[in-house]
Amino acid sequence: MKPILTLALLPSLLMVSVALSACQNSSSSTENEVEAADTASETTDTTLTPNVIADEAMKAEQTAEQQMINSLARHRWTLDTATDSTSQPLSLLTTIKDQITLNFNKYQGQNTISYSVGCNTMSATYNLQGHTLTAEESMGTRMSCGDLNTAENRLNKLIYGDSQLSLVKGEKPMLTQVTGDSTTLVWKGRLTAKAKYNTKGETMFWAVSSETKPCADNGAKMCLQVKPVTYDDQGIKTSEGEWALFTGTIDGYQHDSTQEEVLRLQRYNLDTDDISEEGSDAEYAYVLDTVIENNT
Repeated sequence: MKPILTLALLPSLLMVSVALSACQNSSSSTENEVEAADTASETTDTTLTPNVIADEAMKAEQTAEQQMINSLARHRWTLDTATDSTSQPLSLLTTIKDQITLNFNKYQGQNTISYSVGCNTMSATYNLQGHTLTAEESMGTRMSCGDLNTAENRLNKLIYGDSQLSLVKGEKPMLTQVTGDSTTLVWKGRLTAKAKYNTKGETMFWAVSSETKPCADNGAKMCLQVKPVTYDDQGIKTSEGEWALFTGTIDGYQHDSTQEEVLRLQRYNLDTDDISEEGSDAEYAYVLDTVIENNT
């Protein structure tokens, strides 16, 4: 005879079934939580390394102005366009735009800018509040610049006082500066050697002859003639070396075939991967600081 399942046993069986189901759900939930925790732990370990955490913390501590100042200082800026308050080209500057430069620096704890139209290098302290740049009156060498005098005086007036900055970052950064008289200067940026090579440069002085000569290894190419110059702590010239052919390039320098010049340079050691040509000159990168002497 088959056993008869009485109604009295049904509640007990239902309770056991519910309990087993609850245990299974609980176990599955716990396993899922453990897997999620493990996944989160693995993600944290691979993305938040100590260096990343330190970088993020440093960025968080910097104000928006400090971040912008750091970005500006990492680049050497060359004039791209200049327009007046009526959006007309400012030919006084645009005709020589490739030699008009602007740099953001720090000197004795103060933020400074230096700029030039290709003659004197002018410098001034500045303050950045939001996007407003306030530049103090400039200082610098005051030698006569001939045809460049008018352009230099105009640039001095444009830089002095308040102007509005707008920075577009990227591989080819652009800086737009709207000055107090509504002149718009657009600057294109290139990484400075310090930012590019991530090392401190060596300051050196070279005299550059007005005359170039055929390069020793390539007669079709003309090379600069340079010689080292040394100065004492008072800025008095103490010695000069011998003329030699220079086969490399000087970043930011435009050769003047009408006069001999003395340059203050920064020389940077290159990593092996950065050397693309043979020769001792290729072991270094040379960057112009300023022209300190002109001799006709």
